[in-house]
Amino acid sequence: MRSENKAGRTRSLLCSTVALVALMALTCPIHASAQTTLSISAAASLKDAITEAEAAYNQSHAHLEFSNNFGSSGTLAMQIDQGAPADVFLSAAPKPMDDLEAKGLIVAETRRNLLRNSLVLIVPLDSAIKDFQGLTGNSVRVIALGDPASVPAGQYGRQTLSSLHLLASLNAKLVLAKDVRQVLTYVETGNADAGLVYATDAQISSKVRVVATAPDSTHDPIVYPVAVVKGSRTEAAARSFVEYLSGPAAKAIFVKHGFTIAAP
Repeated sequence: MRSENKAGRTRSLLCSTVALVALMALTCPIHASAQTTLSISAAASLKDAITEAEAAYNQSHAHLEFSNNFGSSGTLAMQIDQGAPADVFLSAAPKPMDDLEAKGLIVAETRRNLLRNSLVLIVPLDSAIKDFQGLTGNSVRVIALGDPASVPAGQYGRQTLSSLHLLASLNAKLVLAKDVRQVLTYVETGNADAGLVYATDAQISSKVRVVATAPDSTHDPIVYPVAVVKGSRTEAAARSFVEYLSGPAAKAIFVKHGFTIAAP
């Protein structure tokens, strides 16, 4: 009789264990698949603002993870064209987005102009430079500029120097950087006597000061478009995030970081 009771308890325990293992097998994959990763390719000048916007978005979308790729807009567009994974693209200029749209690589109806910015001349804190004309002085040997081939800030900077009739005399002083944040670093470290960056980049540094703002008439409008990338594996989530970036909560974050909101 004792043997039968013992065998019964053993079978009961075995059944409970099997049931628990089966339950874990069913629930674990569901939990893992609930996590969604959004790959964001964004202009380097957006790094701080986008990171904060993502953190705010996560408060109501805890299942979402972000994988960020920051760099020059032209380089990011080239990477997307070559098949690099991206769900959302934020560019610091219309042209890289135009190039992708012409190739059918973005979801056209999701494209919108999100932000605007301004271009400023920065110098080290102890510099005597007061304006763009001061760049022609003999004491100025290196001027940092984003590479116009891939960096929109570099394109705007080159346009500005040309409009101010300074480009020819300053060409030999220009050192090209891979993105606008590298320009900022060159000036912060004293490796450049001056640099052209966005106002939002200058705002984050205590090691440089702004001595001039490029007049809007000297360069193309600085507009940041955003769009969902065609072929996104998480298009619904990407669309929702783009909508959020256009909403009041994200706009407040962008304004705090020095951006202005683009007209609809």
